[in-house]
Order: sequence, then C-alpha cells, then structure tokens
Amino acid sequence: MHDQLPSEPEPLGGGLKQRHLTMLGLGGVIGAGLFVGSGAGIAVAGPGIVVSYLIAGTLAMCVMRMLGEMSAAMPASGSFSVHSERALGRWAGFSVGWLYWFLLVVVLAVEATGAAQIANGWAPGVPQWAWVLVFMLVFTGANLAAVKNFGEFEFWFAALKVFAIVAFLILGTLAVFGLLPDTDPVGFTNLTGQGGFLPHGWQGVISGVLAVVFAFGGLEVVTIAAAESDDPVRAVSRAVRSAVFRILFFYVGSMLVIVAVLPWTAQKAGISPYVTVLDAIGVPSAGQIMNIVVFVALLSALNANLYGSSRMVFSLAERGEAPRALLKVSGGGVPRRAVLASVAFGFVSVLLNLEWPESVFLYMLNSVGAVLLFVWALIAASQLRMRRLIEREAPERLVLRMWGFPWLTWVTLAAMAAVIGLMLTDDTARPQLLWSTGATALVVAVAGVRELRARRA
Repeated sequence: MHDQLPSEPEPLGGGLKQRHLTMLGLGGVIGAGLFVGSGAGIAVAGPGIVVSYLIAGTLAMCVMRMLGEMSAAMPASGSFSVHSERALGRWAGFSVGWLYWFLLVVVLAVEATGAAQIANGWAPGVPQWAWVLVFMLVFTGANLAAVKNFGEFEFWFAALKVFAIVAFLILGTLAVFGLLPDTDPVGFTNLTGQGGFLPHGWQGVISGVLAVVFAFGGLEVVTIAAAESDDPVRAVSRAVRSAVFRILFFYVGSMLVIVAVLPWTAQKAGISPYVTVLDAIGVPSAGQIMNIVVFVALLSALNANLYGSSRMVFSLAERGEAPRALLKVSGGGVPRRAVLASVAFGFVSVLLNLEWPESVFLYMLNSVGAVLLFVWALIAASQLRMRRLIEREAPERLVLRMWGFPWLTWVTLAAMAAVIGLMLTDDTARPQLLWSTGATALVVAVAGVRELRARRA
C-alpha cells in the first residue's frame, strides 16, 4: 500500500458537467435488465420481487457509497482499480481493472446485438450486422470526440429513460386507484392474491435477488467519469448521493406498480412486464413505445460501457498494467487509442455473438456473469483499508462517508458472500459463477506472476 495519498491531476480533458454526471448515474443502470429482464425475477418471486429489488438495491447502494467515499477523496479515471491498487497492492488494481474492462466489452456485444434486433424489426431490409456496424461507428465517433459529446449523448438518452419510468409510475399509480378512464380501482389485492405476497416463500425472494442483482451493474461508471468533470470531488459526491436513492425509487417503485396493477401470474415469458401493464391499462401501441425505450436503453448502455472500458484500460496503462501505447491523449484530452482498443475488442465480441451465440459467446458471457460481485467485493475490501489511510493522511478529503463504518462494510461483504454461496446452489446461476470464478482466478494468477517478476527485477 502506498504510504502517501497522491494528488496529481488527471491528464484527461474535463468537460463533464454536474447534469451529465447525475444523468449518467441514473441512466447507466436503467437498462434492458430492468425493462425486459425483470420478468424473470417476477416469475420466481411473485410480488416478493419488491423485496428482492430492495435487498439487491440496498447492496448496490452500499457499494456505491463506499466507492463514492474513495472517489471523492481521490478522483481517478481508473476509479476502483486505482483505489484497490493503493489499498491492497498492484495485484488487486491489475485484477479488478482488467476484469471490469473484460466485463464491459463483452456486455457491449449483448447491447449492440439487442439494439440491432429491434432496429431490424423496424427495417427488415437492413441486415442485423449492418445495424451493429452503424451503432458501433456512431458511438466510437462520439467517444473519440470531446468528452462533453459523450456526456451530452448520455444526458439525453438517460433523460428519455427517466421520463419513461416516471410516466409509467404515474400511469400505474393512477390505474391502481382507478383514476384512469374506463378503469376500476384494483387497490392492493394483487399483492396478496395468487398465492400471497410470497407465493414461493423466502426461497423465491432469494431466487429473485439472484435474477436481479446484476441489473445494478453500471453505476460504477459515474465514479470513472467524475475524474473528467470540472469539480471532481463535488461532482462525485452529488452524483452518488442522488443516483442511489433515485434508482432504488425507480426500481422498487416500478416493481410495486407492476405487481399491484396485474396478478403476477399474468406476466408472460419473453414479454416485458412494462408492456403487459401498459397494454392492460389501455395505452395504445404499448409494445412499440417500450421497444423504443428499450432500444434507447441499450444504446445508452453501449455508449456508457464504451466510455467506461476506454477509461479503465487507459488508467491501467498509466500504472504500467497495460501497453504504454494506449496512453496517447488527443488535444481535447481524449484517450483515443484506449477507445479504439476497447471498441476493437467490442467488435470481436459482437462478431462472436452474431456467429456463435450458443457456444463461444455464451462461454464468454458466462465468464463475466458473476464478475460484478468480485469487483464489488474488492471495492468493499479496498474501502476498509483506504478509510483508515485517508483518516490518517488527509481526513479533510472525507467529504462523503460510508454509513456505519466499518460494520456496514463488513455486512455488505457478508451479503456478497451469501449471494455467491446461493449461486452455487442454483442450477441456472452455478455455471455463470464457476466460469466467472475461473476467469477471475486466471487474471489474479497473471497479476501474481507479474508482481513476483517485479520484485525479482
């Protein structure tokens, strides 16, 4: 661990405003996982999905608070990779940085392919691969330009998603109380009908947590982006404070509306629960409206992941953990080679997804499936040590503090260990966990070998 807290400025260009960061915090995590994937959680938990989201969301909130504390004290484009290196050693910074980069560029392929499938439905004459190419070129261009262009893209994408959820919450609440034309009040009978609030017991709630916890991935990009804002300390503090509570409100509020308006058994596999509810309350073209929202959500996540992956690999190069050639920065402060390296691997992932979705790409996807939990665990472990170091070296930098330190940090780590343990017992989650553990072990082994060589040199 470093003895001194560094204070060198970031070489990357500023340009991100507070509104960009606030919307990035909200938009980065509101994706297809919420709009489409939440159906799987409702199927296993019933109305208890509200509790599942509360548990998963609280876990994500705690991790973000820890990350916010460290990032406000020491803003860095590598965020938690830099913090892990300072707190736990080079092996930790290397491992968490490369794992997170790999996670983003693989997920990027899922988002690009998903958006292309929707676009292909609107314009069947244009093949799916052509849509992927268009999206990748557009967002590569946006990320190669000044960082404020990325911020502006993300601001409007996120604004549309936030508007869609707020409109859904208002319409759903009005439907529950029978305040919409031609609707009778349903009240809260659907929360306790069809087998009760927990039709599958607490086991269903736990299965729901496993189904939805990974939907909270993406929040971390805010702390990476904060380093490129005009006032990083203030920006990250405000973005983390506002994002975590609003996201919990959006996620838990949405689920409450969905299971209150309709019996949970009315949800159909493969159809967004949002579409089912909007259809039921008589919103015309509900399916197409949600298709547009999901399309925007996918492109927004694609944009944010390309940004996050390029900054992470740039930070790794800064610390000698990635090729030094990636350090070249444009006149506007954009790490263009890092952007191109990330998008190049993203293209490879997309091609694998289009060509071998059930074999090669499936293995890649499984190998990053549970990586987010390992990243979160390293964030928590880093915060335990960094807090003591900051208190000793520069207590004035603690402008955002983790609640209930150190007890709540330990509880969060225990909760993550419990989720990992439960994944081992779950037939659908186990392959993801095993593949991800293998990928993590491989990266940690490489980090260990590098560290041993550095000590001998």
